[in-house]
Amino acid sequence: MGWREWTRVLVCACAVLVVAGCDSTTREVEESVEPPASEEPTSEPPVPGDEEPRPPTEDPVVVTPVEPPPPEEPRPPPPMFQPGFHQALRWSYSTGSVTFRLRVPVGRAGERVRLAFRAGDGSLVLRKATVALAGPDGSLASEPVAVTFSGTPGFSVAARTRVVSDPVSLPVRFRDELAVSFEVQGALGVSAIHALPGSYVRSGAYASVTGPLGGTPWDRAVGLATVDVEGPPARAFVALGDSITEGYIDEQDDTRQAWPSVAEAQLGVPIVNAGVSGQGFYDALQNLDAEVLSLQGITDCVVLLGTNDLAALDMGGLKSRMNTLVSRLHPFCRLWVGTLLPKEKSNHGGYEVVKQQRLDMNAWLRATFPDVIDFEAVTRRPDNVHLFLDGLEVDGIHPSAEGHRVMATEAARVLREAGVQPGPGVLLPAEGEP
Repeated sequence: MGWREWTRVLVCACAVLVVAGCDSTTREVEESVEPPASEEPTSEPPVPGDEEPRPPTEDPVVVTPVEPPPPEEPRPPPPMFQPGFHQALRWSYSTGSVTFRLRVPVGRAGERVRLAFRAGDGSLVLRKATVALAGPDGSLASEPVAVTFSGTPGFSVAARTRVVSDPVSLPVRFRDELAVSFEVQGALGVSAIHALPGSYVRSGAYASVTGPLGGTPWDRAVGLATVDVEGPPARAFVALGDSITEGYIDEQDDTRQAWPSVAEAQLGVPIVNAGVSGQGFYDALQNLDAEVLSLQGITDCVVLLGTNDLAALDMGGLKSRMNTLVSRLHPFCRLWVGTLLPKEKSNHGGYEVVKQQRLDMNAWLRATFPDVIDFEAVTRRPDNVHLFLDGLEVDGIHPSAEGHRVMATEAARVLREAGVQPGPGVLLPAEGEP
């Protein structure tokens, strides 16, 4: 091959690298040439987190679910002292050195008791006191437990002073009767009526005698103002009123027959008695601190007042004093208002004025206060609003024992329908049982 042919071959081979398809020879050369490796990435870099997961180098942590703790049981509220017995003791009685043994019902159950004594219009010395369950004829049904006052067996105080004892361990049930014995000299607060039959007084010092005290029957509440009982917190009522509430029943008095005590037995909650014979709104307001607001643990107050103010005040005065009493009691207790009972005669003021004011007062009470116990509605004759039903009165003004029972039944019904329940551990008799 001459030099012209070799030159032509070289030229064609070079052309293959620049352009495609000179002839069949050049196409074969082009197909046999591998393209050079590219230095540019053929795809986008992976996004962080998109990488394939690596196999774990350690065992995975196993989380065991934790069971939530069981809810705590609600703790019962701590026990507290609340009144199981009370008398206002408005009046005064002075004596030499004697021992009283009072038989008192208590409307609250608990493990400990606390006693409050009240002096009369002069100084009082109490040397020794005991408390026990009451037995028959002035005897004791349990061993007497000594009562102390700030750690000492007695006290000496000035007129109208109230003294509260240390707590005394003595388990009591609802409506148990206690024998409270105390050796005293001086002036003691006393009730106007004969409220505590079954009580005694004897000259000398006999507070620890377990058998019958002897001496003389004594049935007025004297010296002992209040018995508090420690137990679970519960509703506790106090009744404010006059002789109708205190329990005057034609000289056959007994606080156990007064409507507050009868309602207490029916309802199963304490309803202690702060009634005072003869009082009206003025007296109640003057003595409210000592006779009512001094009580601890009261939740409710029942007010049955106004009978002794009829004709003595006009309607403006009656309403004003009632509203003042309500404003004093409002921070202390829930208020329940009783309507005035029929009045067949008047001991003070013209009877026609008394009749009209009583009707006006009752209408105002029903229209003004949300919680009313309508005593008039259950004691009046259906044909004459001014007269009692037969058998419910003793003198045209005061209810009989049956009248008190009817009043108590209505009070218990109203309070029960309002949600008042028996206190803890109280067992009430079945319907129809005494």
